[in-house]
Amino acid sequence: MNVSKPIASTRRADLPVLFALSATHLLNDMIQSLIPAIYPIIKTAYALDFGQIGLITLTFQITASLLQPVVGHYTDKNPMPYSMVVGMGCTLTGLIGLAYAGSYPLLLLAAACVGLGSSIFHPEATRMARNASGGQQGLAQGIFQVGGQSGGALGPLLAAFIIVPRGQTSVAWFSAAALLAMILMVWTARRYAELSKAAATAPKPVKAATAAPAAATHTKGRIALAITILVILLFSKNAYSSSFSSYYTFYLIGKFGISVQGSQLMLFLFLAAAAVGALAGGIIGDKVGRNRILWFSILGALPFSLILPFADLFWTGVLTVVINLIMASSFAAILIYAMELMPGRIGLIGGLFYGLSFGLGGLAAAILGEVADWIGIEAVYRICAFLPAIGLLAWFLPKVEHRRG
Repeated sequence: MNVSKPIASTRRADLPVLFALSATHLLNDMIQSLIPAIYPIIKTAYALDFGQIGLITLTFQITASLLQPVVGHYTDKNPMPYSMVVGMGCTLTGLIGLAYAGSYPLLLLAAACVGLGSSIFHPEATRMARNASGGQQGLAQGIFQVGGQSGGALGPLLAAFIIVPRGQTSVAWFSAAALLAMILMVWTARRYAELSKAAATAPKPVKAATAAPAAATHTKGRIALAITILVILLFSKNAYSSSFSSYYTFYLIGKFGISVQGSQLMLFLFLAAAAVGALAGGIIGDKVGRNRILWFSILGALPFSLILPFADLFWTGVLTVVINLIMASSFAAILIYAMELMPGRIGLIGGLFYGLSFGLGGLAAAILGEVADWIGIEAVYRICAFLPAIGLLAWFLPKVEHRRG
């Protein structure tokens, strides 16, 4: 039996499950976003340079990325919904470590624990969202993504009003969020088990499928090429986003002289735009197709990213919101495009795209940190302005028939 086939393929989307997954995604990514949000504090407290800041991002991203495809490949054959709870336990451990680390190596270890929790959470949660989609894959991934993007945006906001005034140890307060996420994960896993049992006992249709999978129309070579291009597309977006999550506050403070709290609020606006873009992109992609969303996210963001390095403070805020709104609209389209190319490998796809692409984004952040130490942070953003142009590789993607559930 193909365990990755959506359980709810003949029903409407299971919104309670999708909202619960979105909420856990929010809490998970909110905790993760606390890592770059506290960079201005720990940079001063531990006398770190930009290269060391980038290494923290790299440690978190690489830890999160290396295991995700492995976890996803294993759970494609052996679904383990309760593994998300174990993953959040690792995140909780890392959270406590970030609050009380007394040295730079301990900060790296704590960041690695948070990354490990992420590597366990994302593949299984991605499969569960698809299984609860009722065929509305864009809607399901959009709801799931809006939670993660919202959580990522909340980190800097919470840091501005809680961590900056109260110090590094206040990070431990967010342990309550990890515990709440674990409760939601237990409920979601139970609901998943109920759906699985119902699907197993339901009458089997006379005809298993009316259309051949998308993968059957493409050779393995074309599928491999398409997956490679999709990973590169997501990398270009994540590298650009990582440059903001890691260094945007320093850019604003250095160029415009605003306060740490003011820079965190600006970062919040940038990240919050991604939540709106992710949900809108998923819903619209169900109606107009994945390819059109991909091209919109590429051609729409590039002009604004090129203008950004020359804007004043007000227009910097406006342009960053517009850029992330457009760029985030493509994530659900990229993910579902890959799922249609490789049906039955949902966990692997989730792990690959959350893991590998985000890990490459972390590597880019570390490299950008070293470049910033060499040529300055403002010059880095002039270079990053060209990253969205990598998305023009979408021209070489094969056509995948758009089918609604």
